[in-house]
Amino acid sequence: MAQATKYCVILTTCANREEAEKLARLLVESKLAACVQMTGVTSFYEWDGALNRDDEHLLLIKAPSSSYGEIEAFISHNHSYDVPEIIQLPIRAGSEAYLKWIDTVTK
Repeated sequence: MAQATKYCVILTTCANREEAEKLARLLVESKLAACVQMTGVTSFYEWDGALNRDDEHLLLIKAPSSSYGEIEAFISHNHSYDVPEIIQLPIRAGSEAYLKWIDTVTK
């Protein structure tokens, strides 16, 4: 298992499948992310003083940590939410082969 603080997973949610797929595809095509996984989630949160429950699509974006700023700006610019979730989680360890692959497919 290789040490890997130079890699991260970035989380964001989208209101619909079309937006989630568009963001995922563009992040990979632009070589900002090596892989983006998408799954359905149910979110509970407070917004404008009201409790909300929404079905959303969660993106798990695997990328070099050095790309976080570009990815945050990309999501902010292309997202339909006023305040999209954009959270970076460090990858502390991982398969050396997988982490090398991230390096080869991202800029």
